[in-house]
Amino acid sequence: MIREEFLRLAAAGYNRIPLACETLADFDTPLSIYLKLADQPNSYLLESVQGGEKWGRYSMIGLPCRTVLRVHDHRVSVTQDGVEIESLEVEDPLAFVESFKARYNVPTIPGLPRFNGGLVGYFGYDCVRYVEKRLGTCPNPDPLGVPDILLMVSDAVVVFDNLAGKMHAIILADPSREDAYEQGQESLQALLEKLRQPITPRPGLDFHKQSAADPVFRSSFTQDDYERAVDTIKEYILAGDCMQVVPSQRMSIDFKAAPIDLYRALRCFNPTPYMYFFNFGDFHVVGSSPEVLVRVEDNLITVRPIAGTRPRGATEEADRSLEEDLLSDDKEIAEHLMLIDLGRNDTGRVSEVGSVKLTEKMVIERYSNVMHIVSNVTGQLKAGLTAMDALRAILPAGTLSGAPKIRAMEIIDELEPVKRGVYGGAVGYFAWNGNMDTAIAIRTAVIKDGELHVQAGGGIVADSVPALEWEETLNKRRAMFRAVALAEQTSSD
Repeated sequence: MIREEFLRLAAAGYNRIPLACETLADFDTPLSIYLKLADQPNSYLLESVQGGEKWGRYSMIGLPCRTVLRVHDHRVSVTQDGVEIESLEVEDPLAFVESFKARYNVPTIPGLPRFNGGLVGYFGYDCVRYVEKRLGTCPNPDPLGVPDILLMVSDAVVVFDNLAGKMHAIILADPSREDAYEQGQESLQALLEKLRQPITPRPGLDFHKQSAADPVFRSSFTQDDYERAVDTIKEYILAGDCMQVVPSQRMSIDFKAAPIDLYRALRCFNPTPYMYFFNFGDFHVVGSSPEVLVRVEDNLITVRPIAGTRPRGATEEADRSLEEDLLSDDKEIAEHLMLIDLGRNDTGRVSEVGSVKLTEKMVIERYSNVMHIVSNVTGQLKAGLTAMDALRAILPAGTLSGAPKIRAMEIIDELEPVKRGVYGGAVGYFAWNGNMDTAIAIRTAVIKDGELHVQAGGGIVADSVPALEWEETLNKRRAMFRAVALAEQTSSD
């Protein structure tokens, strides 16, 4: 962008203007760029494997963010460079987030990637309480104590084009500052110079050294208590209270490795459509989620229910046999159809009448360790509504709560021993251009105070077997714990 165009946009009323440069990056990877430019508190790395089998085109590397918004219950705190500049109690934190984002008036610049910054972070499971007042405050203790909402103002980002082997470095310049254009260009050149510098290589991941032993973990449930909770849910179902509830257990272990090594291991063991590494300073969130919560792009809403799982086979023939078995399992199909209906209903609440469509129905997607039944629901966002309205309508996903959703969440409050926190919420971004992309926070670790916490659950229906449901939660955390073992081994070498 030339200086005259920058001044024209400033005169038009934009208070943040993207400045960008493009360079070849065919000798770099998104991970190496993160380590060179962003490996500090309040930074992030977002990557994707589409359909479980091919890398997504774009990866996003968020450079350390100066401004961070945190919400605990209804208390909002905004910090800049670690100093609190705003603190207030609000009735509706989601409305505050939307008004906070509106403070940034950013033009869309032709030729730049569709994502060039925004509010990036997570909305915890309990954000539903801001929308559904019937649920009240969470009655359970909160041993992790992380914010219910944590969003970083991402105003310096590198978008890595995996297809073209190039990258876009983008910073937001504040035109109210003297020499903003010149300072912005200098910052871009400084980024390019840092990219040319070598990095100290991290230890290699030695897959042959990792322990095969299952780590000893501390659970929020005993097995007996979890199975009793499953029986209680089945009683509620038989009484007509609900059709399905999704309880979960939190599993915690000591963790001394570098969180980035956990991410490295996880992207090898369990590549998924949503892979993320967040360094929030006092804690990290590291995950590989297979499931979109809700995406809004050019006012098109997308939700993608996943329900129904089998392990991957050792051969293509074995995979096909497992697919046939999965698609002929009446219980799995019934659960999936129920979640399709829930996805349609949630999407329909914020979509134009007649626009909700089921564009894919019960297709199989293969991932590194498992295969899932997946469907795709879309709708056109109603005129006058925003991506935040879509998040309000859909958080949390039916796959993490149950049906009917509100009653299922009341039962979860009754039976689960601790507040869920990040688990079951939304991880992703609200872009400056109004688009949004969020994943369901599953297959996700929260690392804090020398401990790693991962949570897993399963959908309980009338004919669920309690012992098998307990085993399902253990199976769902195996890829994460396998990655933990490799990260620990790597860091100790």
